[in-house]
Amino acid sequence: MTTYTTTPTLAQARRRVARTDWDALAAALDEHGSAPTEQLLTPAECSELAALYEKPELFRTTVDLARHRFGSGEYRYFTHDLPAPVAALRAALYPRLLPVARDWAARLGRPAPWPDSLEEWLERCHTAGQDRAAQILLRYGEGDWNALHRDVFGELVFPLQVVVGLDAYGTDYTGGEFLMVEQRPRAQSRGTAGVLRQGHGLVFTTRDRPVRTRRGWSAGAMRHGVSTVRSGRRHALGLVFHDAS
Repeated sequence: MTTYTTTPTLAQARRRVARTDWDALAAALDEHGSAPTEQLLTPAECSELAALYEKPELFRTTVDLARHRFGSGEYRYFTHDLPAPVAALRAALYPRLLPVARDWAARLGRPAPWPDSLEEWLERCHTAGQDRAAQILLRYGEGDWNALHRDVFGELVFPLQVVVGLDAYGTDYTGGEFLMVEQRPRAQSRGTAGVLRQGHGLVFTTRDRPVRTRRGWSAGAMRHGVSTVRSGRRHALGLVFHDAS
């Protein structure tokens, strides 16, 4: 059993999540498809989570990006027996993201199948055959990168996810910026890049966001990735709110 000396409780995770101005974050998501949170983890907690990468028993599988031609680097999927800090943070974030998810679904004329409870939503995923844990710990070294992609693992999809930086940019690593590219109708694609601050989260769209057009709302397709790490080692925690098939 792994012991965490700095584990935030669910109550602490909720208090930290509440520090973010969620109205402002929702507006930024509407505009850009991504938006940063306030600090969610302390530097000590980040270090402990990054160190879990060396404990293969905590993970169900390891993905070699180069092998699958997804880029270069590795990430590991946790089992359903999530480390306490990961489970607490995921549980605290879901109810904050849920109003945005439902609002986006309404604008796009899509179903909004997400219940108030994360546990109930995951039960629906499992009933539909999506029963594999999708929480990930990512590790990139010098020269590594991640190709633009979407994290859609089945028919049941939650439209938002969160990535948390676990290392200090400029100290532990350079490069490795988080990338998003928006495919715009009848126009050139638009890209953005940003640094993941240690312990801070970035909320971003899983696959698209509502875009206002002359005919109403349409879905603006978006993909995300990671630019080439120039030096050092970069770890990040990926929180996905649907399970994989």
